[in-house]
Amino acid sequence: QVQLVESGGGLVQAGGSLRLSCAASGRTLSSYSMGWFRHAPGKEREFVAAIRWSGDSTYYVDSVKGRFTISRDNAKNTVYLQMHSLKPEDTAVYYCNALFSYGSPWHPRWDYWGQGTQVTVSS
Repeated sequence: QVQLVESGGGLVQAGGSLRLSCAASGRTLSSYSMGWFRHAPGKEREFVAAIRWSGDSTYYVDSVKGRFTISRDNAKNTVYLQMHSLKPEDTAVYYCNALFSYGSPWHPRWDYWGQGTQVTVSS
């Protein structure tokens, strides 16, 4: 059974930066394309960013393009999301998950979700 532990969230002012981490146990992430998702209050969970299993391709939704960077360290079985120029609308709980495939639709592979990490951006 895979376990995902997201961390690195916090409270920042608009324009600030955070680096999120997603550490996995029980499953080797190197075989999977991985994604970051976020869930804001009153909204549906949304896909944010993806990285191919090989690490040679990334994809971002338009709202975060140019501000967020997804990366992975397979040796550490960890995926990261570096976030810059944060905006109040980025406020959400952020989760990682494997993807069914690298390409639209960006559906999560596993029914299991970690506890997520809260990102709050103040204006």
